[in-house]
Amino acid sequence: MRSPDTAPVDFSFSDTVTGYVVDSRPGSIDLRTLDGRPVTVHPTETTSAQLLRNLGEPYRDVTGTMADHLRPGRLVFSHGPVYPDSGALHFQAAQLVIVGEENSPYPFEEPGWWTRQLHQIAAFYRLAQFGTGAVDFADYRTELLSAGGKTGLRIQETDTISRLLYGMASAYTLTGDEDLLDVAERGSRYLHDHMRFHDPDADVVYWYHGIDIQDHRERKLFASEFGDDYRAIPAYEQIYALVGLVQTYRLTGDPRIKADIEGTVRLFERYFADPKLGGYYSHIDPVTLSPHQDSLGPNRARKNWNSIGDHAPAYLFNLFLATGEDRYRRMLEHTFDMICTHLPERGPDAGPFVQERFHGDWTPDRSWGWQQDRAVVGHNLKIAWNLMRMDALQPKREYRELAERIGRTMPDVARDPQRGGWYDLLQRQSENGRHSFVWHDRKSWWQQEQAVLAYLILAGRTGGEEYLRQARESAAFYNAFFLDHDEGGVFFTVLAQGLPFLFGNERLKGSHAMSMYHKAELCYLAEVYTRLLVHRDPLDLWFRPRPDADFPDRTLRVSPDVLHGSGVVLEQVRIDGVPYDDFDARTLTVRLPRSEHPVTVQARLRPPRDPR
Repeated sequence: MRSPDTAPVDFSFSDTVTGYVVDSRPGSIDLRTLDGRPVTVHPTETTSAQLLRNLGEPYRDVTGTMADHLRPGRLVFSHGPVYPDSGALHFQAAQLVIVGEENSPYPFEEPGWWTRQLHQIAAFYRLAQFGTGAVDFADYRTELLSAGGKTGLRIQETDTISRLLYGMASAYTLTGDEDLLDVAERGSRYLHDHMRFHDPDADVVYWYHGIDIQDHRERKLFASEFGDDYRAIPAYEQIYALVGLVQTYRLTGDPRIKADIEGTVRLFERYFADPKLGGYYSHIDPVTLSPHQDSLGPNRARKNWNSIGDHAPAYLFNLFLATGEDRYRRMLEHTFDMICTHLPERGPDAGPFVQERFHGDWTPDRSWGWQQDRAVVGHNLKIAWNLMRMDALQPKREYRELAERIGRTMPDVARDPQRGGWYDLLQRQSENGRHSFVWHDRKSWWQQEQAVLAYLILAGRTGGEEYLRQARESAAFYNAFFLDHDEGGVFFTVLAQGLPFLFGNERLKGSHAMSMYHKAELCYLAEVYTRLLVHRDPLDLWFRPRPDADFPDRTLRVSPDVLHGSGVVLEQVRIDGVPYDDFDARTLTVRLPRSEHPVTVQARLRPPRDPR
């Protein structure tokens, strides 16, 4: 009998290898992985191959012409069994996903890819929540099963409704589909009528955590029901209550929405802001509205990434874009100054990740709850993305330096170099040169979004080819593995190798953590950045201002994101299908006509024609 000490290792597992084709021969495909290592994968007589496809597109089988598609330089995902073989690993290719064709190596960079994906996602949520008839938000439910069916939970969370509205409004902006705008407008009114509390004495607006509907009666849930924030008012819930309202206001100018937004901003400044040391506290007590109440427990007098940085992407950039008001620019500047001052770790032993939780005096809190001394990969990427947006609005050396520092360092510590995609939660401190996984090596949809947008805007604003490569590889992984072609929508989580993880809350398409925000934001801004900043293609946008639109100076601002200094101009405007010439090409603004009914504004943006 052979001794265990000398017995050969005999096991197999399934895994994914991602790389660029170097050479292809019968029985072997030589790849260069994302971090530059040579790997050979071995197709067999049963290997299948398909081209990367978008939501709503049919399966595109290329098994019979596989060799024609495996040209040098083509990006390929290979999944199959892995066997030990004389001290090395033998990768068998069971399935191949080939990214692009000869004339379109990155199909997600073709005009309209992300718009079509967003339209499909919007259709999924529209049908799941409201069916095919009229939209009634009394039917809305926070929890949705994988195929869109509703669970028995009758909770309506304010944040998830608002995130849905963001997605619908963004989809209308790119498509002009008025049914989607109808969802956004009806939902905005529902939030106002059912989820809002106006304090006339303080003149601020609070948003309920949600509503529990029992026997057609509403029970208001004032404080948060979520475990990390239980019986407190967390800043991030108030922040995300605005995400869909602001995006809808950008399209319609609804004065009621604007009043609710402004009341909520006053809430932040009056009760969450720290006037002495800067920033915003993460939680306040639901009775006293104080961040210093003992009832808050571990959330007492705390600040965190969400309470500081989430204002900007969730609503503040879009509120500034809609109004042009300097008070919102100043609020943006303050949040990013706080990020640059307090979040990066400094000194010779500084790690690559930002610090995310703080005591009220800004000393790092490395013992809070689940976070401890751990890094959320997506938050680091989100900071890089939003710093580049802020640098376009108000250039500062520290904004650009921190954004590029994060952009340069993250791939080596937070990206999967063999399979592609970005990890979730890592230990901030390295051990033996590695930042270990905290619980698992799975990958969540929203963290992939942050990577795609961070590297697209870094590429678009700097011209850096390495940033563009990271953006393309991130977008390829997301489109290859997160799109649910069978039941619609987007998967919450995939395993490291890209297979869907369908357990617990992560099997859901609607939950406290998932509605329609991040996936819609990805589609909306990836279309904008790819068209206007990277490839310089024109882009059409739709707006639907009301007769009483409350925009400063009755001026519609049509810039889809912070495009200062990009050279993008407003080339053409149509109102109700008729050419209209009262607009400013450079400031991307339209002077609205007087009207007794809502008007449809179609604006065509054109990037600079000459290379930079």
